[in-house]
Amino acid sequence: MTESKAMILGASGAALTAGEISLYRDERPWGFILFARNCVEPQQIHDLVAAMRDAVGRPNAPVLIDQEGGRVQRIRPPMIERYPSAAVLGELFRQDRELGLRATWLMSRLHAFDLMKLGINVDCLPVLDVPVEGASNVIGDRAYAFDPAVVAEMGKAAAEGLKAGGMLPVMKHMPGHGRGMADSHHELPVVTASRAELEAHDFIPFVAMKNELMAMSAHIVFTAIDENEPATISRKVIEEIIRGHIGFDGLLMSDDTSMNALKGTIGERAARIMGGGCDIVLHCNGVMEEMKAVVKETIPLAGDALRRARAVEAAFTEGDGADEAAIRAEFHGLLGTA
Repeated sequence: MTESKAMILGASGAALTAGEISLYRDERPWGFILFARNCVEPQQIHDLVAAMRDAVGRPNAPVLIDQEGGRVQRIRPPMIERYPSAAVLGELFRQDRELGLRATWLMSRLHAFDLMKLGINVDCLPVLDVPVEGASNVIGDRAYAFDPAVVAEMGKAAAEGLKAGGMLPVMKHMPGHGRGMADSHHELPVVTASRAELEAHDFIPFVAMKNELMAMSAHIVFTAIDENEPATISRKVIEEIIRGHIGFDGLLMSDDTSMNALKGTIGERAARIMGGGCDIVLHCNGVMEEMKAVVKETIPLAGDALRRARAVEAAFTEGDGADEAAIRAEFHGLLGTA
């Protein structure tokens, strides 16, 4: 059997076009990612996800979404309730550690209830970035706290809640986006902190959660490690920091290839992501010409990347069978929104 290619692709709309079906069938992306443009109503989402998997002939193919809560929540009311940001959960933790951790677990468990019904099996959560004063608001209230130890605790709770519901988490944005003074969607952030500072602050939550199965890279230059290339395409950052210091041996996907922190054509970006050591190239916007450029530069999964991808696929479960109404009531009770 021919292995899937080392890429995750998006789609342009609420249903697959004939061109998308053909591309997926011929090029065999390992997984897919959904955005708000793809999510109109529950049955449509379910059908879209099924069509994606049918195109690649893999009923358990990973389908991802960014469903954090707060301002990064792709599926919103009336389909799915609006959830609070990580910062709201962090404030609850500050008032009462145990309640904060419980609320974080419960919200992730609710994400799993919401998303598994639609066929979505991967949530790009938790955000493990630790902000510093003056950093870009691209992370902002998406972060749990300014304390890396708190971020690590809350990130673990979030990941465990997803896994209890049968979903898998993706840690963001390794090895840390919290110091970025620019929004990597639009320009390349450059971090000049020393390696010692980074190890004592930014990297801590990722070290604490190094045994998770998936992580997403950061489009950020860390001058103390590689002054020329952002982490996503830096073999030095990936080998020395992500695989070395952090000790992460899971599947590393890039952040979105189309973000303007990366330079060059989409094809050039995809080639550099592959060359830098990421296992998977992520391309999100569903633009056909861009996807065609990505597929030309990606290769079938092999070696460690294939081993990591298979470990992910083997880890999906049906969940713990918990009572959704009870979980939802407890969550809203903790937040005072019952």
